[in-house]
Amino acid sequence: MQSSNPILSRYEPKKGAKAATAGSANPPSTFDTVVDGGGARMTINDVIIKTGAVFAVTVIFAVFGWNLAVSSPWIIFVGLIGGFALAMANSFMRKVNPILVLLYGAFEGLMLGGISNWYNAYAESSKYHGVVLQAVVATMVTFGIMLALYLTGVIKVTRKFVSIMIVAMVSYLVLGIASLIAALFGVGGGWGFYGVGGIGLIICVVGVLIAAFFLLLDFEAINQGIKQGVPERESWRMAFGLMVTLVWLYLEFLRMLAIFSRN
Repeated sequence: MQSSNPILSRYEPKKGAKAATAGSANPPSTFDTVVDGGGARMTINDVIIKTGAVFAVTVIFAVFGWNLAVSSPWIIFVGLIGGFALAMANSFMRKVNPILVLLYGAFEGLMLGGISNWYNAYAESSKYHGVVLQAVVATMVTFGIMLALYLTGVIKVTRKFVSIMIVAMVSYLVLGIASLIAALFGVGGGWGFYGVGGIGLIICVVGVLIAAFFLLLDFEAINQGIKQGVPERESWRMAFGLMVTLVWLYLEFLRMLAIFSRN
């Protein structure tokens, strides 16, 4: 079965690959043409190490972002714009660039630190403390739960599942844009649809669930990559994908907790 992941699809066998090796007593792997030119194959250890490196860079720069946000709130927009530009570059570049992946972590860290400081101040104004720590713990716990569900096969990532998640993500994105426009007109106290009473909190929960289930797509991409024998350098792209989803999940938790603190 061909991969449903566009990044991995470039490593899949072309039609006629089997015919080209027919008659050979010891036919080479379908992916030898890719692996031989790119060195070692990707392993789970590669992904863990690269993810740890990007995560560490993100945390370090988040500390800078937190402290800079007090006197320079614009640091949030610097991190947001830089992170978005690098996310697009890392997503569409044919050959992954480790430096750009690490830079993505740096800019995302600045944005996360600044926006976490803002959410924390907002929650504390309502005498609700620990919103950032709670969001971090909730993100890590959710990551562990989704990984367990994937490894045990409780939830299987099929083509239908992928299609549903893509539709859900696009729909949620459209809702988010509409909510932003509504927020500019003061809907939900400036929170847009997310701040509209119980309905807003339900939307927040839906956002958390979509982000959480997207982790399963990341796990499946890693699993497919290892099985297909993609080059070791692709572990950087897998680490990038995981960080994108974790950042999304963290922000959803942070917003939900901040809105909850107001109520």
